[in-house]
Amino acid sequence: MTLATPKETRAAPEAGTQMAREAHEAPQRCVEQLRLNADLVREAGRQLRALAPPFAATLARGSSDQAAAFAKFLLETHAGVPTLSHAPSVGSLYHATSPRFEGVPLIAISQSGRSPDLLAAAQDAREKGAVVIAVVNDAESPLAELAQIVIPVHAGPETSVAATKSFVCTLVALTHLVAEWSQDEALLAALETTGEVLEEAANADWTAAVELLRDAGEMLVLGRGPTLPIAGEAALKLKETSSLHAEAFSSAEVAHGPMTLVGEGDPVLVLAPLDVARTGLRERLEDFAARGARVIAAGLAEDIAPAALVLPSRTDVHPVLGAIGQIQSFYSLANELSLARGRNPDNPPHLNKVTRTL
Repeated sequence: MTLATPKETRAAPEAGTQMAREAHEAPQRCVEQLRLNADLVREAGRQLRALAPPFAATLARGSSDQAAAFAKFLLETHAGVPTLSHAPSVGSLYHATSPRFEGVPLIAISQSGRSPDLLAAAQDAREKGAVVIAVVNDAESPLAELAQIVIPVHAGPETSVAATKSFVCTLVALTHLVAEWSQDEALLAALETTGEVLEEAANADWTAAVELLRDAGEMLVLGRGPTLPIAGEAALKLKETSSLHAEAFSSAEVAHGPMTLVGEGDPVLVLAPLDVARTGLRERLEDFAARGARVIAAGLAEDIAPAALVLPSRTDVHPVLGAIGQIQSFYSLANELSLARGRNPDNPPHLNKVTRTL
């Protein structure tokens, strides 16, 4: 794999929040990750093809669970592997992991690799015969130690409570793993452009949306296909860093009830997919506009034309890279919105970097 480095590298912000500085590191961290992981991920893909499991499973919480949903999308659409979300409490509290996990890959995703519930659930699954794959930032963590396959995300130290670069790096690591597992040539080729695409996304200015969101009390974030987990992460970050009640929905599912919540002046952030999942999106956004909603959208112009504010984004890229680019761009918006609402995005109230639950 020959990796394209960013065409133009802007230095990380000298001032400002740790969240902003760390988010800006993600493109170069991802380029380095793909270089360092090339051989081990190629070997992991070979092992998983030979294993030929009937299904796969993910294990995660918080932002990592949004990454797990991204893995599910990738595995089901690119590798043809049905994938389920294995709730940590099934293994950590109930000790009820099914014996049918014998020979099944369990992709455990964690920035720290130290959350007690994930460790207990991963251990329980391994005892049932699961093949534990740790996708983790700390390659010397307890989770990495108990896994049979370890995929380091190489995000480097992350001190802001709000995860940014570790999330982007995790998405790239999962894309790399699925591309090698499935031998998807288009996805492998797309990974070669990771640095360029993400650097451009990091420099995209989404802060025009701050004025529309500064005084919001609640909002919807929409995605579909590859961008639905991205919408989930964006909604989580809006809660964490701005105390803004944001809920993520599929742009198809939102019509089944949640649309009744949207009225005049309500903000709706749309992270539009670049693949077939864009089907019907324009009509949905026209419905929102007719209700007087303030639609803020990134995606193909013909899909998001009804938007009150169009956010800059690359649309001439592989849909998977396009989705990752959207969350890269979003983090600067989340940071600026948090500050505009008088909050500290680096240290949200009542949250810790490592969440210890069982």
